[in-house]
Amino acid sequence: MDFLFNTNVLFFIAAYLVGGIPFGLLLAKKFAGVDVKASGSGSIGATNVLRVVKETNPKLAKKLGIATLALDALKGVFVLIIAYFYGLSEATLWGIAVLAVIGHCFSPYLNFEGGKGIATGMGVMMFMLPLETIIALVVWGVMAKTLRISSVSSLTGVLALLISSFFIHPEMAHAPVVFIVFILFYKHIPNIIRVIKGQEKRVI
Repeated sequence: MDFLFNTNVLFFIAAYLVGGIPFGLLLAKKFAGVDVKASGSGSIGATNVLRVVKETNPKLAKKLGIATLALDALKGVFVLIIAYFYGLSEATLWGIAVLAVIGHCFSPYLNFEGGKGIATGMGVMMFMLPLETIIALVVWGVMAKTLRISSVSSLTGVLALLISSFFIHPEMAHAPVVFIVFILFYKHIPNIIRVIKGQEKRVI
């Protein structure tokens, strides 16, 4: 059991547990009295919080959507910042980043269900690969403005981040980035199917 007191292991556990906090679900229940897992797409992320709460309170929906987005992005960064100043290695930081995303997508508080992981993924990537993440956000912004389909915009941005990382940091081990991108695409499979069928809803 000594491994449980290993510093790296403790940070890994913290990253997963903090990453798993379903802020969107909690905020929507607390301030709007709705269960986002039982409405809309069933996701706990900002897009579904916005969509579900908007049906009854458009002004509150925007506030809760922004709060969910910010908190989901920051929860992974929070553990990373502490680990960074604690002097942990880059490999450990990448492990923390991956586990924060896994925590959000497969939350221990929701029977290992969770959100799509975009906000948390972008949060940890902004810490680990800031330039690539800025590129991803620009691509996301352009796609969101033109197509107005949240899933397509998000996944296009994620792909831009992955591709740009090979050009900007060709020397780094890309396995953690590829793994995070894989998780994000896996969680978006239902959205991808709806896009193919022309059934994915636009954000209005």
